[in-house]
Amino acid sequence: MITPVIHRLLTRSDLDRLVDEIARLDVEQGRSAEQALQGGDVDAVLDSPAALEAVRGRGGAPAPLPLTLLWYVPVRAELRAHGVTDIELADYAATLPVVFATSRALRVVARGDNGEGVAEWWRFVSSLPPSTVAQAEGAADSAALALWWAGCFPEWVARRGAGRGMIRAYVTFAGQMLALAAELLERRTPDVASLWARAAEQRVALHAALMEARSDYLGRDVHTAQNRLHRFLRRLSVDPEHPPTLN
Repeated sequence: MITPVIHRLLTRSDLDRLVDEIARLDVEQGRSAEQALQGGDVDAVLDSPAALEAVRGRGGAPAPLPLTLLWYVPVRAELRAHGVTDIELADYAATLPVVFATSRALRVVARGDNGEGVAEWWRFVSSLPPSTVAQAEGAADSAALALWWAGCFPEWVARRGAGRGMIRAYVTFAGQMLALAAELLERRTPDVASLWARAAEQRVALHAALMEARSDYLGRDVHTAQNRLHRFLRRLSVDPEHPPTLN
């Protein structure tokens, strides 16, 4: 079952590298970040606008930071912009692209989405023994798949049939599966059940945060030259839809 892992994976070396990137862009901000880190206020560093700017990088390439930070800092920022300050939810949302990008087994599962999408995932969940931990775990992982596809590859999902209606269907399905997992685990593991319940309530914000954060690394139609240009301009703080003209 896919659960938040970013906090567990972050090391002091990772955070030091983030502070170095902040200092590279702004010496004073870097000094403040170093002081906060020395004082143990890691969240103040991760939530700072300077960290977001550092992670997004300049010159057309992401900052040379671990994949965990490259997703986590922007996702946290986007969730805060949507009024969601639940750090565990930010951890969960940022975990999805990291896990699916780095786990060979999960990539194989994800490629198994053969066009039926939520219908096939629902059949999978329904086939598990009802009211069991196994069904709860299957529901939670199906929700993760749906959020990952809809958040990181919305254009692909939309092209599958009903346009943005298909994206909404994925997000709705994710909420239903998270709610089911929360209900089944409420008496067994209340902490995990609480997380899934909160994720179900904030499913729209989680999806929106993933969509915004992924534009720095994936963007539209991932492998096209136009998409690479969009990502380059975005990191230069230029609106890709209205780039500057030369007089």
